[in-house]
Amino acid sequence: MNIIELFSGCGGLALGMKRAGFNELALVEFNKDACKSLRANFSPCLVYEGDVRKFDYTPYHDVDAIVGGPPCQPFSIGGAAKGYADTRDMFPEAARAIAAVKPRGFLFENVKGLLRPSFAKYFNYIKLRLTFPDEVKRDGEEWEAHAERLAKIDFAKYRKTKYLVFHRLLNAVDYGVPQKRERVIIVGLRSDLKTQFVFPEKSKAPPKTIRSVIGNLPQPSKNPDKRYYDHIDRGLAKSYAGHTGSPIDEPSKTIKAGAHGVPGGENTILYPDGTLRYMTVREAKLIQTFPPDYKILGNWGEAMRQIGNAVPVKLATLLGKSLMDALS
Repeated sequence: MNIIELFSGCGGLALGMKRAGFNELALVEFNKDACKSLRANFSPCLVYEGDVRKFDYTPYHDVDAIVGGPPCQPFSIGGAAKGYADTRDMFPEAARAIAAVKPRGFLFENVKGLLRPSFAKYFNYIKLRLTFPDEVKRDGEEWEAHAERLAKIDFAKYRKTKYLVFHRLLNAVDYGVPQKRERVIIVGLRSDLKTQFVFPEKSKAPPKTIRSVIGNLPQPSKNPDKRYYDHIDRGLAKSYAGHTGSPIDEPSKTIKAGAHGVPGGENTILYPDGTLRYMTVREAKLIQTFPPDYKILGNWGEAMRQIGNAVPVKLATLLGKSLMDALS
């Protein structure tokens, strides 16, 4: 089955979808370093480096699904949380893509903050817009008015393209990922398919720890050999109130798109003796369930940004299989 991925980042969702059996037709991403990572791991001809608002869907036919992770900053608890007023809100572009391509299904990922009470009305608007993608916002129409117009549509009588929309808050640690990472998953299935989406079942195994995935690595080095090119020692970190790191014998805190200044010290590892040090790119990559040979390009801060924005590959694979089952 063929898919187009928007807001691809460094490719966590893309790799998971590939492992689930999907064939990528295009990977759309704005950040130049993330695009370098994509080209290093996928066919370079698939990568569209540029503004998603300028992407032309005309050449793409027989697209089974559109997937992606719209920028989370408009809804992140750690950000300005401006929602619709944030120019980085790309859910309208997700709706444009669906309207243009009419895929059989779609899957989008975003932060838990999207479910905050202050965003309840806008989140409902997002779901309505994805349900009826052909009903575009009129010139000068505020989103509240558009939402009211969409809410009046009788789903059963509506004859244009429409989607059944499902959403659920998932924690990656429940699915075999060694990381506590809560994300909202939004799935849509075209109504004519007359099918339902079944979210993947939680793992029955004990939660994986940081040590379980990095324990076989050598100690980080300032000059590692070629096999561990991305396992460079970044030195010790300071522990202080609210910046305590992730204990090595527990699942990691949510790896975030930052480096030294990440609140809570999520991108650092805490050892039993109290030592706190920064994660290497390889360690963060493994915690996000990327394979060891997956290349994340850019300097350490940029690589950590890409990894922090990624969908864990293992969770992406499970979601991809559920989507494949629904579309089959």
